[in-house]
Amino acid sequence: MFGSWFRKQPKSRKPKKRETKSAPLLAVGGEMVALSVRRSARARRFVMRINPSGEVCVTMPAHAALAEALAFAREQAGWITSQRARLPPPARLAVGAMIPFLGLDHDIALGTGPVRREGQVIYVGGRPEHHARRITDFLRKTARDQLSTRAQELAAVLDVRVARITVRDTQSRWGSCSHAGALSFSWRLILAPDFVRDYVVAHEVAHLKEMNHSPRFWAHVETLCPDRARAQSWLKKHGRDLLRYS
Repeated sequence: MFGSWFRKQPKSRKPKKRETKSAPLLAVGGEMVALSVRRSARARRFVMRINPSGEVCVTMPAHAALAEALAFAREQAGWITSQRARLPPPARLAVGAMIPFLGLDHDIALGTGPVRREGQVIYVGGRPEHHARRITDFLRKTARDQLSTRAQELAAVLDVRVARITVRDTQSRWGSCSHAGALSFSWRLILAPDFVRDYVVAHEVAHLKEMNHSPRFWAHVETLCPDRARAQSWLKKHGRDLLRYS
């Protein structure tokens, strides 16, 4: 996260009805900013963070009301503005730019036909205003193919079954595992080196054995990814930069 702000939540509150999942808009610094709100059964207070993409995220206690989260965010409008002003500019997905892909820098060059990679060059054709979308589609498809293949390989090692694998445009986590055995990953992992993707996949596959972070869970992760300490260090140092690509 880029920055965070929190407020304690009173203890004696009755559970509220679940509100809509649609992202509300917040007026900040003369512009309308999407506000991501997430409930957490473990949260005891409101916590706000600003992702490198500029997204404003609020985590709130499960019994709190959406209106309270909005009020909390509005109270910190000045802080949000100052934090967003310090963010690096979004990365360009356009001809002439350079982006990481599989952990290596790649140039984006003008080409014809479908988006393709040759050496350390990614070629994109079509109209310039469509380049960013076409490159993103290429990155997401590549991520889905590689992450799915690796997840199935590691699942076989632990003799567990993956119910479903999806690739999403997540901002707050690199991967997740549901109780039903469905795995989800951030497509931006395709920008990172192989050993980093291996660690994230190993982490989520290990949850198919242990839906916790117990010593047994970490033992499974170590079995699948002996290089996890290096990967964790890389994500801590460089992970935030990957969120600039959108």
